Amino acid sequence: MKILLIGSGGREHALAWKINQSPLCDQLICAPGNAGICEITDCVNIKADDVGALVKFALREAVNFVVVGPEVPLALGLVDELTQQGIAVFGPTEAAAMLESSKAFTKDFCTRHDIPTAKYDVFTNALEAKAYLGDMTAPFVIKADGLAAGKGVVIAETKAEAETELDEFFSDEPGGGKFGDAGDCVLIEEFMTGHEISFFALADGKTVLPLIAAQDHKRAYDGDKGPNTGGMGAYSPVPGFDDERRILDEILIPTVIGMASEGYPFTGVLFAGLMMTKEGPKLIEYNVRFGDPECQVLMRRLNSDLLEMMIFAAKGKLADVGKVEWSPNAVVNVVVAAKGYPGSYAKGETIKGVEAANLMDGVQVFHAGTKRAEDGALLSAGGRVLNITAEGKTVAQAVKRAYAAIDEAIDWPGGFVRRDIAKQALK
Repeated sequence: MKILLIGSGGREHALAWKINQSPLCDQLICAPGNAGICEITDCVNIKADDVGALVKFALREAVNFVVVGPEVPLALGLVDELTQQGIAVFGPTEAAAMLESSKAFTKDFCTRHDIPTAKYDVFTNALEAKAYLGDMTAPFVIKADGLAAGKGVVIAETKAEAETELDEFFSDEPGGGKFGDAGDCVLIEEFMTGHEISFFALADGKTVLPLIAAQDHKRAYDGDKGPNTGGMGAYSPVPGFDDERRILDEILIPTVIGMASEGYPFTGVLFAGLMMTKEGPKLIEYNVRFGDPECQVLMRRLNSDLLEMMIFAAKGKLADVGKVEWSPNAVVNVVVAAKGYPGSYAKGETIKGVEAANLMDGVQVFHAGTKRAEDGALLSAGGRVLNITAEGKTVAQAVKRAYAAIDEAIDWPGGFVRRDIAKQALK
């Protein structure tokens, strides 16, 4: 089969690495890819959000199957356009992708289908939003309704701080707030107490195939300090996690049944961000694609054929998939980001040592924001730049190997990492 993979991040490098291992894959092309993906497969310079160009390319190249990595092309209806042209594709339709593209849609959907989640309300102006703060207890969770690259969530410790944030979310001009159009509609939620995890499953419109849990680290700095990011690291397995059955019965299966009943059958990845509270698991939010950086640890642990599972999902035949096989080992992913991320940062800086890191025990480096200079040098080209994944028999061994690769091999003065990835698991 000729496969087209859409995306350019660390998630897509990990997906390309895994799809290439499938005997079903005769040729893999990635659009647009990055420097690491270009080392293992062909890349074409078409942006992930250029729906028209991607569809034309898939038709011209007689692509058999498309895998969509990031959320933006899903929200733009790429799956719908490919399907109309008779091209098989893994991912949700534009309507089904509302589970991620609109947090307000998802929260209202949870209310309709009795899916446990936090108390909330939705606002389109600062005055009404500020008034609602009086009905809540600090800290306050404020979210942009639309897509904001994983950064559209703010936790305000006081009412005064929350009011200031709301003034920054909203603007006199549509799209003029701190998160642009994504923040024209804002949610305020109760702050849930518990342990946060990410749980993943595949769906085909009627069947849910559970995968595994992973732990993400959203804040930029050690100790969960600083602004939210797209993710600074992840690990799997999550010690002590034993709530899969409740998550399936109370959250994932009702979601798939509910989406089908409302006319939006969901096919693709269901990534549930969950708070494990005293009352049980509650949904924080849905993503409709693999997480980044969680995907990188999932792909390192997955022993089954990912491409085969995706094809079964696209055909509506997930019930025919056998048991998904996983490595019993632990995998840790540490993100190397450009200094200043998630704010402003430099690009075009030279990075050395990736090849040396890949030769170390248990280490696999997945590229994210990278490109090649004309002379072949590896350059930084984004905020999150490298993913140092390491496998070990224990979380402690995986952590040790990941940081050894960073400290002993990677040479990039312009980069920084969190030093406490998987610290909670080590306890």
